Amino acid sequence: MDTTPHDAHAFVPNSETLRDYRNALGQFATGVTVVTCMTENGPMGMTANSFSSVSLEPCLVLWSPSKTSSRYEHFLNARQYAIHVLSADQAELCMAFAKQADAFDKCDHIMNAHNVPLIENCLARFECTQYAVHDAGDHSIILGQVNYVTCTQGAPLIFAQGSIV
Repeated sequence: MDTTPHDAHAFVPNSETLRDYRNALGQFATGVTVVTCMTENGPMGMTANSFSSVSLEPCLVLWSPSKTSSRYEHFLNARQYAIHVLSADQAELCMAFAKQADAFDKCDHIMNAHNVPLIENCLARFECTQYAVHDAGDHSIILGQVNYVTCTQGAPLIFAQGSIV
């Protein structure tokens, strides 16, 4: 028995259906983060919605930067970094770090003991040490062991269907 809704768009994901595939992935709402690290050129940040929890023991999280990003190598080589879960009122900050790596003038921030830039006033912040990196097609999966967490209450910034909601 076919359980596909009559208005559904079904396809085989391949090079000719990449836009359809991206649209289908966009049906899954995600939170929005900014990942930060220190580089030889100074502090760097990158907007990412690929954040996920992995393990409670040890405390592990992951995120997945694109290999085509100009910031990729910096994050791949960062031993220490921080993942910031953005609140609903931080859409401008999300867009700032999506466009430029050094958008720290758009937010209050401090440096931690490992010289990692920490964005203030986000919903949650996970200070991490790189645990492992795995190849994943046109991205890498970077696992981080969480060393320290800062958390507050509020509504999260959500990305779905190609837009911030």
